[in-house]
Amino acid sequence: MTAHVSLYVHGERDRFVSQRLRETGIWEPYESELVLSLLQPGDVFVDVGANIGYFSVLAATRVGGGGRVYAFEPDADNYRLLCASVHANGFDAIVQAEEAGLADYTGTATLYLSADNLGDHQVFATDERRAASDITLLNGSEFLGARVSRVDLVKIDTQGSEYAVVKGLMPLLQSPAETPALIVELTPLSLRQGGASGRALIELLAQLRQPLWIIDHVAHRLVASSAAELAQWCDDVDAVPGDAGFMNILVGQAP
Repeated sequence: MTAHVSLYVHGERDRFVSQRLRETGIWEPYESELVLSLLQPGDVFVDVGANIGYFSVLAATRVGGGGRVYAFEPDADNYRLLCASVHANGFDAIVQAEEAGLADYTGTATLYLSADNLGDHQVFATDERRAASDITLLNGSEFLGARVSRVDLVKIDTQGSEYAVVKGLMPLLQSPAETPALIVELTPLSLRQGGASGRALIELLAQLRQPLWIIDHVAHRLVASSAAELAQWCDDVDAVPGDAGFMNILVGQAP
């Protein structure tokens, strides 16, 4: 990966993304390479659950002045750091950041805040006691459809609300002649806690009729899969109480 950027990060309270960036300067190396390889100058990238803006800023280095990045982050602290990083790198004209999440409707919701993983806020309550804040949600197709003629890559990492995000984006995803690629986090436990399921998400993504790949972060490779195999994996995880197993998947052509 050849992109070099400056990022504002959280302090010691965050023990995950910000801590890793402070220690190593990179987050999810293989996925970072994948995002860069899937984008070209002039492309449109949509970052749903942008957190502090790592992938949004990274993508901006690739799409350049002729491209566009739409970054959605509902948490006020994360959004502040995202905007600071965008400005520090001179990407204000490329990145449009929205202090909002995406869903299958436009309205408000409650965000339940993790105390030590500031990228693990959720729009649903669990048995875990968390502070909460009110946030804005946007229907992805309605918001983006009024602003872009095409989307090239969508990254969705929303801690269990991925089904609602994809459902809201489906009219946009199915409308162009060439369906954009998607990178989606798949966590059956969180999806079930959020009122959906891993199987439901896979069956929804399968409607796009695109190749499906498991993103292997260890071996740094894409592993071809199928909707049936991924749905069965979700069922297997769901069969084990409390299993928080997850994977990231690519929907679309491999780079």
